[in-house]
Amino acid sequence: MKYEWRKQEKDLYLPKNQPVLITVPKQQFLMIRGRGNPNSTAFSAKVEVLYALSYAIRMMPKQGYTPPGYFEYTVYPLEGVWDLAEESRSVETLNLDDLIYTIMIRQPDFVTEDVVSRALEATKKKKPNLALDEVVFDSIEDGKSVQMLHMGPFADEVHSFARMKHFMQEHNLELSTRTHREIYLTDNTKTEPSKMKTVLRYFHVK
Repeated sequence: MKYEWRKQEKDLYLPKNQPVLITVPKQQFLMIRGRGNPNSTAFSAKVEVLYALSYAIRMMPKQGYTPPGYFEYTVYPLEGVWDLAEESRSVETLNLDDLIYTIMIRQPDFVTEDVVSRALEATKKKKPNLALDEVVFDSIEDGKSVQMLHMGPFADEVHSFARMKHFMQEHNLELSTRTHREIYLTDNTKTEPSKMKTVLRYFHVK
């Protein structure tokens, strides 16, 4: 039976549109770091790299190699950890070019450095134009976190973040980092803004 993250990990990926406190375990990701406008072609190119590698791993058995421990699964959604350049923190108007990010796609537990190397090699042959050298394979543990589902355009996320901060105040919780995580459950290039779904998460809260 295919592993479906939408069904098996609802607490992490399908929260309700109200803040909740959760503990996120260590997870492994293919990641690319960058700086700049997420609406740019450069950003889109990075996203393409992550999906190309993730699907290369997913399809390995059909290409003649089955990694030890492999199981059928649905590729995880795109995620991003977002920050702002130090020089822009005191400016009232957000300049998208000053955003600092790490975008990523989670990988199943059977994925190892060897599996990633094989995926890189296979993808290089099929799509030599992709900037595969930017990819990092590593683990992250968000730990104690506050998250909620945001419905609507990215520009309105400020209202959801305000609700999350109010929730934290009510529960005597504090932020330990200025960064936050976003998990994109819909494709913003194909989805009407009012119907977009994004999981917003403050992690490492204390």
